[in-house]
This record gives sequence, structure tokens and C-alpha cells, in this order.
Amino acid sequence: MATEFDTGLPSVRQIQTLIREQKTVEIKLMTGDIFNGIVIWQDAHGICLSVDGQTVVAMRAAIAYIKISS
Repeated sequence: MATEFDTGLPSVRQIQTLIREQKTVEIKLMTGDIFNGIVIWQDAHGICLSVDGQTVVAMRAAIAYIKISS
């Protein structure tokens, strides 16, 4: 059972823009953990960040919010 990755959704397009522009984001998980980094890639299930030279994959269902740093 494959999950479709809907590139027409505004949230998916916004993340693609963040990847292209290499903007720093803050991602807060439902657990309360907060990560600041650059989005490397996304798929239907998760978003991958580069955080201080380490790779963090956050599952979409675990994300409380994504805030774009100025």
C-alpha cells in the first residue's frame, strides 16, 4: 500500500521552497523536542534536517509545528 506524495499541497510546496532556499527552520515535535536546522529532503512520511552536522529525520505525524527562522 503506497502513500501518494501530493506535491500540490501548499505545505509540501512550502517545504520544497525551504529546501531550495536552504532556510533555517525550527521544528517542534509532539514530545516537546525542538530542532533547529536546514531541511535536506522530505517525503510522504518524514522531513530530514541537517542539525549541527548531524542528520535528523522527523516523522510528519510527530511534528507539532515548523517555524521559519528569519
